[in-house]
Amino acid sequence: MNLSVLPSNISFLFLLCIFLATSCRSKKNLVNITQKKTPTSVQEFIEGSEVLKNSFSGFALYDPEKEEMLYQHNADKYFTPASNTKIFTLYTALELLGDSIPALKYIVKNDSLIFWGTADPSFLNPQTPENKTIMTFLKKRTEKLFFASSNFQDKRYGAGWAWDDFGYSYQSEKSPFPIHGNLVRFKSQLNGNGVDISPKPFETLVFYNPQIGGTSIQIRRKEFENIFEYNQIQSTDKDFEKDIPFHYSNEFFVELMSIILEKNVELLPIKMTIPENVKTIYSVQVDEIYEPLMQESDNFMAEQILLTCSNEVFDTMNTQKIIRFFTKEYLKESPDQPLWRDGSGLSRYNLFTPQTMIFLLNKIYKKIPEERIFNIFPTGKKQGTIKDWYAPFVHAKTGTLSNKHCLSGYITTRKEKTLLFSFMHNNYITSSTPLKEEMQKILNFIHMKY
Repeated sequence: MNLSVLPSNISFLFLLCIFLATSCRSKKNLVNITQKKTPTSVQEFIEGSEVLKNSFSGFALYDPEKEEMLYQHNADKYFTPASNTKIFTLYTALELLGDSIPALKYIVKNDSLIFWGTADPSFLNPQTPENKTIMTFLKKRTEKLFFASSNFQDKRYGAGWAWDDFGYSYQSEKSPFPIHGNLVRFKSQLNGNGVDISPKPFETLVFYNPQIGGTSIQIRRKEFENIFEYNQIQSTDKDFEKDIPFHYSNEFFVELMSIILEKNVELLPIKMTIPENVKTIYSVQVDEIYEPLMQESDNFMAEQILLTCSNEVFDTMNTQKIIRFFTKEYLKESPDQPLWRDGSGLSRYNLFTPQTMIFLLNKIYKKIPEERIFNIFPTGKKQGTIKDWYAPFVHAKTGTLSNKHCLSGYITTRKEKTLLFSFMHNNYITSSTPLKEEMQKILNFIHMKY
């Protein structure tokens, strides 16, 4: 169009209209770009999340009262669960153990007392309330003490564990009769002029090594020896504390027990199966194990309790044997076949789906009272691994490995309903913080909506 043929006033009005129309469209487009729609459903939250798009994520939300899945996203896909595996271990123990942990099995033959371990993790463990039942029992016996180890038929590490993590406290060795959590604790003295070593028998196994550098205390252990080396023993950090697993062997166990009991303990020279007339001594109440197992995500307790379950069923301690049995007998109705390899979740071979996690959470919900569940599980802003996250209406188990983070458990809503949920995130390259922040928003929304 040739504007020159139009009167000037008409040309001006025409251009003004074009400008206004263009301007309105630009503003409208700007609004569409900058103003994000507030999610009105869980589906909109999950599927519209930019954070979750940066990982492979699955989610399931279930109403146990209605027996209805409220929402699911990739709920039938397999994820590495990390410490969400401990929910499987907990349920196994709830089904197979009683009110107290079996701590020791024994028989008396002539002038000898032969005893077997049960994998009980509580003996002299600083993570559990003091219980002197076993100590008192063995000290008072007048018979010769013989330790039998033939019922332990497992390896020190689970399938898929990192072999070079032997020096880290989260990977203690599995064993038939643990002592002190199978850890040696190094802790700075109050005056800062040295380090206390516990248990005391390990004091003679700690040596100075000038080749270990650094300006702060460094303590290391040789992989297959109970030799601990340090670079300095003076600590300027009064909060210094370090736990290092010791290397377990049956021979070392009887040496250590002899020192602890102040009487001789020998290793039974022959393999002897547990007889039918064996007697059992119990230690702590089961929740004194289940609470640190779940709240603090204690890997050692998880592995040992699974072995304890195995010993109760088969009179032998074998992780894979009890997993196969329990999967067949108690998890056969699971919506997906779990690939379950250890008790703690340290193994990257574990693979579960969110809907299988819901199935398991529902089993627990039907098995024990809600109040007990909430005491055992971590609670938002209150206890355990989520005490700095979420809110008190969230009771859930975390699970974290490199590039993997999961959260599964229970949420109470504003209307006093209890819902089951499972978040599973794999294959992200950032920190887990953005994922936690996003889950927090979603859980707050669920709390208010339902």
